[in-house]
Amino acid sequence: MSTPAWTTLVDCDTLHAALGGPDLVVVDCRFALSDPGAGENAWRRSHVPGAVYAHLDRDLSGPHVPGAGRHPWPQAAAFAHTVAGWGIDATRQVVAYDHGDGAFAARLWCLLRAAGFTRVAVLDGGWARWQARGLPVTDAVPAPGVVEFPALSWLSLPLGADGVKAALASGGLLLDARAAERFHGRVEPIDRVAGHVPGAVNRPYADNLRDGRFKPAAELRSEFLGLLDGRDPAEVVAMCGSGVTACHHLLAMAHAGLEGARLYGGSWSGWIEDPSRPVATGA
Repeated sequence: MSTPAWTTLVDCDTLHAALGGPDLVVVDCRFALSDPGAGENAWRRSHVPGAVYAHLDRDLSGPHVPGAGRHPWPQAAAFAHTVAGWGIDATRQVVAYDHGDGAFAARLWCLLRAAGFTRVAVLDGGWARWQARGLPVTDAVPAPGVVEFPALSWLSLPLGADGVKAALASGGLLLDARAAERFHGRVEPIDRVAGHVPGAVNRPYADNLRDGRFKPAAELRSEFLGLLDGRDPAEVVAMCGSGVTACHHLLAMAHAGLEGARLYGGSWSGWIEDPSRPVATGA
C-alpha cells in the first residue's frame, strides 16, 4: 500500500505507522552551524529507522558564486545526483526532519519542491518529539536506495539581489526570518556586517512554532495574512542569514494555504557581499 501524500507537515505517530513503506524515504537533516559534523555524527549514533542523512553544506548547498551568500543554491545536476543516491524519485514520499524546529529540514523541503516534487513533508517536532514519544530509533545505516533519475531542472530559482530590489520597488514584502537582535543590528554572531535590507520586515522563524511544533494552519494563516496586508502570497520574498531558515517561512505559508512566496537565496550574507548596498539598523 502506498504512503498517503503529505505535502507540508506530518506528525511523528503518523510517520511511525508508515515506516517500512516501499515508497517512503526519510531524510535526517540535523546540523549545527557551530559544528558542521555534529549532525552527521548524531545520525550515525541514532536516527529514525531507515533515515538517510543530508548535510547542509555538502548536500543542500552548492559552490559559491558572487552574491550567493554562505549557503548557495545547489546546481541542478549535483542535486539530482544527490537525491537519486538517497533513493528519491517522483514516485516517493519524502519526510525530512532535524533536531526539532524544522529549519534545516525545511531547506530540503524547499529544494525538492523547487525541483517539482510534491510529496514532500517535514516531521513536525522533529527528532526531539520523536524521542519524547518513545518511538523506535536505530544506528543501522540503511542500504543505498539508488534510483535512476532523469536530468533535473529547477522549476523555480531563488531571487538575487536585483530581484529583491524589484520586489520592494513594486510594493512586495521582504520577510526576514532572523532573530530580532540580528535584524535590528544589535548583535551579529555570523556575518561581518550587522543590520537588515532597507524595507524588510522582521518575523523570526521561531514565530511559526509553539512548544517545538508548528502552530495550527489556521493560526499561521491569520498571522501571515496580517503581514501580507492585502498582498498576494506571490509578492512575498523570504530571507534570513543565508537562505536556510527563510525556507521555514515558505513551509509555514504553504501549510497555511498561502503558496507562491519566493526565496532570496543569498539573503543577508549575499546582500552584504556588495559593500555599496545599503544597510539599515533599528526597528
